[in-house]
Amino acid sequence: MSGWTTDKMPPMEGKTVVVTGANSGLGYEGTKAFADAGATVVMACRSEERGEAAATDIRRSVRDGHLEVRVCDLADLDSVEAFAEGLRAETAGIDVLCNNAGVMAIPRQETADGFEMQLGVNHLGHFALTGHLLPELRASEGESRVVTQSSQAHTSGEMDFSDLQSEREYGKWSAYGRSKLANLLFAYELQRRLDDHGASVVSVACHPGYADTELQFRGPREMGSSVRMGLMKVANGLFGQSAERGALPMLYAAASDEVVGGEYVGPGGFMRMRGAPEFQQSNDASRDEADAERLWTVSEELTGVEYEFG
Repeated sequence: MSGWTTDKMPPMEGKTVVVTGANSGLGYEGTKAFADAGATVVMACRSEERGEAAATDIRRSVRDGHLEVRVCDLADLDSVEAFAEGLRAETAGIDVLCNNAGVMAIPRQETADGFEMQLGVNHLGHFALTGHLLPELRASEGESRVVTQSSQAHTSGEMDFSDLQSEREYGKWSAYGRSKLANLLFAYELQRRLDDHGASVVSVACHPGYADTELQFRGPREMGSSVRMGLMKVANGLFGQSAERGALPMLYAAASDEVVGGEYVGPGGFMRMRGAPEFQQSNDASRDEADAERLWTVSEELTGVEYEFG
């Protein structure tokens, strides 16, 4: 896949793609590329206003494709379910689901359902969304894909099931690492379960390296720290690649014919922070099948969502 870019994406006319967090950063760039390849893209956004503004901007530059903006707040399971129900009522099948949206290194907060925000949005919201949409993914003609966005920060994560919501002790970066490790445990366990049922759906994980996006600034902004904002701007300028480049692993995982289930795709350049996408290995903790099964069971209990594999 050396030098892979969006110029090498296959045509996606007739395909339906769902992208969470589609109004900014990696989600925006991914949406733009999918639409440019001819796909119908459902932009799952927390804010309808910001989603519509992003869609208007994308429409000015894409050749083909169709954009639909729908509200989906991953920090509220009722919103996730309502989004899925609305989509099911109007969509015959889904070809790609990109679990992309996320929050990073923020002061401790809780979702509408009482989950620690980073675990709740980054993992549990996407776990629920994928479960709700699995029948539509299975109904798609040919192979469909679930692409889950993780991070190299998964290497700092630890699945402490005795304090999964970080109620006893909270560190904004350790909680972020846990949520990104959970993304990988989920992606790999989903593939194992899909294999067990012979489903024509595959699960792939990816990470963007270090991409210069708005994601890095939410934490400092909510802390009211101008110093941290300034340091983040400097770090992004020195180490970050563009959001357009950071979206390439997700796009490759979603569209390339060379991808099979259970892969992990990320940039292959300096320290895996930038560069063209390549297949990579995540850490041993992310491949712990006992933790993956336990996380799946806990996620079902917390979200109330059970998967219909058929």
